[in-house]
Order: sequence, then structure tokens, then C-alpha cells
Amino acid sequence: MLNFIFSGEVIKSFFLNIGLALLRIFTGLSISLVHGINKIPVSDRFIDATRELGFPFPVIFAWAAGISEFGCGLLLAVGLATRPSAFFLSSTMFVAAFIRHADDPFTTKEIALLYLAIFVFFFLTGSGKFGIDHLLRSKKRLY
Repeated sequence: MLNFIFSGEVIKSFFLNIGLALLRIFTGLSISLVHGINKIPVSDRFIDATRELGFPFPVIFAWAAGISEFGCGLLLAVGLATRPSAFFLSSTMFVAAFIRHADDPFTTKEIALLYLAIFVFFFLTGSGKFGIDHLLRSKKRLY
């Protein structure tokens, strides 16, 4: 299990790793500090919106979305547990794009789709060389 949580692809290119780090840090901080921070603590309005989407336990799902955007966004930014964080963020953005904004024009759902694409990318690749996951793997402290 630890192997999956802290795993990632080995990329030898220094400049590609810099690019991955910049994208990971910017995207993680953006989702966390622009979108997620406004959902913690979860408001009654957000719970009602979650209920209107048809989720069976709206309080739990509202908290899950808020924690995902805020907490997993921060984890993504530092490159810790990148793949699980990206999975939860991808799930949240999937709901945002295809359920919450299903009937909205593309220009409204575009940001959720862009975040979704980036999070799926990090789920597939991991943090890159300049993330905590890579540091932990290279020190062989976890496995």
C-alpha cells in the first residue's frame, strides 16, 4: 500500500521535473487556497447544494469535497501522497464538471475540466523528482 501512496514515475530530465514541480505547486495551491479554503468549515449552503445534487449523505460528501480541495490540494503542492491526493481531487472535479455544472455552458465548466485533466495527470505520474514522495522513496524510509 505504501508503495502506491508514495510511488511515482522516474523522470530523468531536470527541466521536465522543474515543470512538473511548478505545475504541481501552482495547481495544488490554487485549488486549496482559492476554492478549498472557502469550503472549510462546511456551510449549510454548501450542504444544501450537495443535497440538491442527490448525494445520500450530504454533510459527509460536502466535508469530503472541502477536505479534498483544501487538504489534498496542499498535499499535492508539496508532493506528498501525490497519487491518492490527485485521485480524490479528480473525483471532486469530475462531480463539479459533470454533475454540478452538467447543464452549464462549456465556459462555466472549463475550469473544473482543466483541474480534472491536471489531477488525472498527477495521478498517473506522481509528484516528480522535486516532491516529498520522491524524497521518501529515495531515502528508502518507507519501504
